[in-house]
Amino acid sequence: MTADPTSNPSAKPAVSPWRFCVAPMLDWTDRHYRFLARQLSRRARLYSEMVTTGALLHGDVERHLRFDDCEHPVALQLGGSDPRALAEAARIGVDWGFDEINLNVGCPSDRVQNGAFGACLMAEPNRVAECVAAMREAVNVPVTVKSRIGVDHQETYEEFRQFVDIVADEGGAEVFLVHSRKAWLSGLSPKQNRDVPPLRPEFATRLKQERPDLTVVLNGGLTEIESMQRALDQVDGVMVGRAAYQNVGMLATIDAALFGDERPVDRLAALGTYRGYAVTQIERGTRLPTLIKPILTLFQGQPGARAYRRHLSEQAPRRPDDPGVIDEAIALLR
Repeated sequence: MTADPTSNPSAKPAVSPWRFCVAPMLDWTDRHYRFLARQLSRRARLYSEMVTTGALLHGDVERHLRFDDCEHPVALQLGGSDPRALAEAARIGVDWGFDEINLNVGCPSDRVQNGAFGACLMAEPNRVAECVAAMREAVNVPVTVKSRIGVDHQETYEEFRQFVDIVADEGGAEVFLVHSRKAWLSGLSPKQNRDVPPLRPEFATRLKQERPDLTVVLNGGLTEIESMQRALDQVDGVMVGRAAYQNVGMLATIDAALFGDERPVDRLAALGTYRGYAVTQIERGTRLPTLIKPILTLFQGQPGARAYRRHLSEQAPRRPDDPGVIDEAIALLR
């Protein structure tokens, strides 16, 4: 909600909770990555990997939903297309402490196509509206939608706008995280769907102009701070995907650059905190190769980064229960 300038002429508009988001990414934004990310940014909004309704209703809930309290604000992304199942899964997510429930309407993988959810739902806005309405009825946290701008032969802004209008007006969705590429459900792999369809960020910026009542977050192609700052002149927030793991250290610059929070972020101190977390996780049975994955690119572009990364990559598989591998890697940075 924006502050009323008539009540306080000097008041600045409130910063959107979605001003900077780290995208939900399968095999990347697990709880270990999110723990590290929170050490680097106090303000980023973090998202889980997609979890299907079936995994929560019939699987190991703790394995999918356990997270550290430091991760807040953290959102749970759900995959599914049955309103009742999504409502129940959303309730479970909130019971576990998640601050937001996000519906995946953008993933084009074979797995989600076989389950008739993800990007398939771009062609079924009425079903999406039913799903959102059911989840909103079930929980008291924001229910948001992460979408593409179209699917298969949907090409026009008007088609995208129609999707949004139905989901917003009939389902009650107020926050749309817009991946500004369309998805091809056949002929392209999930990897190709992240690169081949052209970026059309103007769909999101136009949507914000025409539907100022909605919170619109732009996702896709945002790899530099400057491009994020430009985007924030036109939309409420930005969401970063691959750039946030290919150079995770970039997160250490976000609070200052996008929120004006000048409190320093020390990457070595963040890694020290993460090292303590890793010790606890190893004691609980997690292996070091899993735990080093988030920290590999923490010092990208800095002196010693290549030796640091090589040491972690080579030694962690050989010594999967030894956190001393991290200490040795740190020594290579100095």
